[in-house]
Amino acid sequence: MAGNGGLLARGSADVISQALAWADEDPDDRTRAELLDTIGAARAHDPKAAAELADAFGSRLEFGTAGLRGRLGPGPNRMNRVVVMQAAAGLAEYLRERGGGAVAIGFDARHNSDVFARDSAMVFAGTGLTPLLLPRPLPTPVLAYAVRHLGCAAGVMVTASHNPPQDNGYKVYLGEGSQIVPPADAEISAFIASIAGRPLSSIILSDDWTTLGDDVLDDYVTQVATLVGRHSPRQARVVYTPLHGVGGETFERVLDRAGFPAAIRVDAQFEPDPDFPTVAFPNPEEPGAIDLAIAEAKRASADLVIANDPDADRCAVAVPIPRTPGSPGSHGSPVEWRMLTGDEVGSLLGWWMIERGTTSGVFARSLVSSSMLDAIAAAHGLASTQTLTGFKWIARVPGLEYGYEEALGYCIDPLHVRDKDGISAALLVIEMAAALKEHGRSLTDVLDDLDREHGIHATSQVSVRVSDLGQITGIMHGLRANPPASIAGIDVLGMDDLERPTDGLPPTDGLRFSLAGGARIIVRPSGTEPKIKCYLEVIEYPNGTGLETARASAARRMEALRGAVAPWLE
Repeated sequence: MAGNGGLLARGSADVISQALAWADEDPDDRTRAELLDTIGAARAHDPKAAAELADAFGSRLEFGTAGLRGRLGPGPNRMNRVVVMQAAAGLAEYLRERGGGAVAIGFDARHNSDVFARDSAMVFAGTGLTPLLLPRPLPTPVLAYAVRHLGCAAGVMVTASHNPPQDNGYKVYLGEGSQIVPPADAEISAFIASIAGRPLSSIILSDDWTTLGDDVLDDYVTQVATLVGRHSPRQARVVYTPLHGVGGETFERVLDRAGFPAAIRVDAQFEPDPDFPTVAFPNPEEPGAIDLAIAEAKRASADLVIANDPDADRCAVAVPIPRTPGSPGSHGSPVEWRMLTGDEVGSLLGWWMIERGTTSGVFARSLVSSSMLDAIAAAHGLASTQTLTGFKWIARVPGLEYGYEEALGYCIDPLHVRDKDGISAALLVIEMAAALKEHGRSLTDVLDDLDREHGIHATSQVSVRVSDLGQITGIMHGLRANPPASIAGIDVLGMDDLERPTDGLPPTDGLRFSLAGGARIIVRPSGTEPKIKCYLEVIEYPNGTGLETARASAARRMEALRGAVAPWLE
């Protein structure tokens, strides 16, 4: 803290002059007042205020393939109305150079999402584009659908997805309905930098924009409902939570339109709330996030728990597992509940699409996701491929029929939504569970079948959240400079530096270690959070030893790898 205060002291006149100039232009009374208070405290030698100014004005939020994402607050390194209007103006200039057109704008229920969406509409209108604003907070997949459905040149979704409550973000789609990839991100960023060098008053605003009715949402609901078989079973008892996000209304409408019984709500988490009061972190992958849903499922003797993240582009699934007689707790509830991993759900959905009749097209997964999908596709004569992490890459696979990434993202209708869609994925999981239930089977029975047929593909992740991004750079540099010859006693067969890939993938910051025995480890910085992650996979074939014995062996191998890579991230 003292170090940051010293930094401000050395350049205090410059930082404070920047902050005062920002306050003069800020159209938001709240952030202007917050900034002036911070300036006053910094001048009074408050080290916390000095550090805040140094951070907020020491750099600028970088516009990349994920758009913008960051903490709310004043300054160029925060999400606020000035930064959003500059980003919108830069995007508008990029689109005008390419012929202009309509821009669909969606927003979630986070703090200031509606304000950022309206500001964007005014900026786009002022540059001669045709802004089409969704009528209220809605899921990200609805915006992705609108871009294609309405024939827009681009789309903007104001959301920070599953980030903490103090964050917000700005996600950009181009005309084909998928998120931006290089070089579009750098080109848009250059326009934004040019706009940011001018007074905010130079951005022309206009009220000539359109707020859409419910037609687009109605069409999306209708389309998603058509994805399930007309005569497939419908009886599954489902508990659902949107984790205080915007998925609830749309999910319930889709379920009703498709003819399924209403899901049991987790009432405490159903209404949108930007503060996410019942969870420490609004990401269904985080420990404890779906505890309320599981408690409700136990009370209701449910078949399934479905959770969407706050903007409903991800889908989490939990299932009941019969307790072994004599095990702890077996005298109480006859079942315990387990959240399936993203890889397990990804494999199940791939299997289910084939069961439903898929005979052509390409199955795709991100390179950090399980190779089980490749085995499933190959067994049925289907092509499969892997891409860089992110649906901006998966959605661009030629001939894509189905794609997924291990972080709970699934695309099962790429013709209409070229992005991950937690609503449509949830519907297909429920259809699958209902069909299996009619035959006395469950999702875990299918996972057992897949493990027997294709081998146990055990996956895990070790990650660390950092406060200093330089720590991530140092870790990646150290691994490149001194790659391990063995990991947990297992020989490393090779290391692929993904900045210089040899398998046709675009370059990215990551390392892939191939180990003896079919294991692999991928290390990469997160694209959306200040985290560095290690993705691990080991494959174990039962070969007559029995499923549980093989799984125990895979678990031991995985635990050894986890223990070996954890020190890398320190």
